[in-house]
Amino acid sequence: MDKIVIYDTETTNSTIWGSIIEVGAVVVDKNLKEIGKLNIRGRMPEGEVPSAKALLVNSTSIDLLTKGNYSHYDFLGAVENFFSKCAPAMFMGWSNLNFDRRMFHFNFFKGNRYPYATHSSPNSEHDGLHIARAAQTLNSETLKTELTEAGNPSLALESLSRMQGFDTSASHTAYVDAQNSLKVLRIIRDKHKENWQTFLKTSTKPSVETILKSDGIYSIFENVKGRNMMYLVCTLHPNQCFHPSYASWGYVWDCRRDPEPLMNLPINQLRDVLKKMSPKALRVLKTNKAPIVLDKGFALKQKPYSDLDLETIKKRASLVRNNEQFCKNIQTINREIAEEKEQTKTQEDLLPEETLYEKFIPNKDTALFKIWHSSSWEDKLRMLDKFQDKRCSWFGQKIIYQEAPQILPPDLYKNIKSEIARRILSKNKEKWQTINMAYTEIDYLRDQASNRDDEVELKKLDEINEFIMSIEKKYEIA
Repeated sequence: MDKIVIYDTETTNSTIWGSIIEVGAVVVDKNLKEIGKLNIRGRMPEGEVPSAKALLVNSTSIDLLTKGNYSHYDFLGAVENFFSKCAPAMFMGWSNLNFDRRMFHFNFFKGNRYPYATHSSPNSEHDGLHIARAAQTLNSETLKTELTEAGNPSLALESLSRMQGFDTSASHTAYVDAQNSLKVLRIIRDKHKENWQTFLKTSTKPSVETILKSDGIYSIFENVKGRNMMYLVCTLHPNQCFHPSYASWGYVWDCRRDPEPLMNLPINQLRDVLKKMSPKALRVLKTNKAPIVLDKGFALKQKPYSDLDLETIKKRASLVRNNEQFCKNIQTINREIAEEKEQTKTQEDLLPEETLYEKFIPNKDTALFKIWHSSSWEDKLRMLDKFQDKRCSWFGQKIIYQEAPQILPPDLYKNIKSEIARRILSKNKEKWQTINMAYTEIDYLRDQASNRDDEVELKKLDEINEFIMSIEKKYEIA
């Protein structure tokens, strides 16, 4: 990939119910030389209750949240357009595969935009944190680090940036964090020139799938309870290497474990044995999470693998790889565990906003998105019944309510406002931020700030509290 988009987001909340309000991106060529950038802010959409903690972390004032800048709708459109112009590219952030990507998924979904723009062909996606973990495991002097409270080297971006001597006074603003991510990645590239391209090669699902289906022994990396670990693993039988229920989960075998005594165990007994093993015999490589996979030689130099001779390791790998029934038994166990988890799930009805992964948006509707967005607000309203997926119709109604409420029929306006009121005024502990939850959060943060005699933060919390009160007043009469 000749182009990398290193990006970061700031949000109103850390859950899928929050909104992205800031995106910063630095576009670089294959040599990590800057060739473009994006630094853009948007307002919070109408009908949402923000997290006070999130606003404090990303230094978002109520004025920034509600005035000037782009509306949330126009903001998402501008970001989508920028991403489109960057293609083909590899999109990368810092822990973006666990957070930022998911936020884009749901924000684009609720905005009637294609959710998977950052990693659908011709684009791919990687995570700077994964690269840093692997690099630091191979050479602990790659980056200067400080210790966490648990005594492990911290690879949090703000901490790393400070330890490398970068300016962190504006950390947790999207563009600054994107810039600092780039600076850290440049250090890793310069100190691991021989491995840099290999670090990047697993940015697509097919590249990871190829590894999983190969006859190979590899070094892989995981973060276990804050510690960066390296494992020597071998692939399973090519017909039985993926989880039967979760298509993106590929399995490999930890070569420290002798598989021979397990080969002929009944499934129930095998399940018990595998469950009790610590460390686990089976490791997961998620094809959509850009796992770092390197040559076996790296892990072979490290205990406990250095205590094993290469022939023993090859024998174990061959036993696992060539015994399809054994690997099939493993996947049968995985399927049973998945089915048990599914049965214990609550059977509550899901709201449209949280159903992105439950069912696909019809191709007919995704094709309609571009036309819908380019239409006038009046035409947008008339086109809502053209969406096959009722979720898209509902999102379209909410967007019009937020952007052009004056064109909505009175009954529809009232229904949307009432639904928002029902959610945010709920006295229950909901999945989304409610008014009550916001007040509780503010009280807690006030106590902490008072203990620190932090007058600046207390003033900010007062402003946030007044804003929450204004939202409550607006919707309590709905």
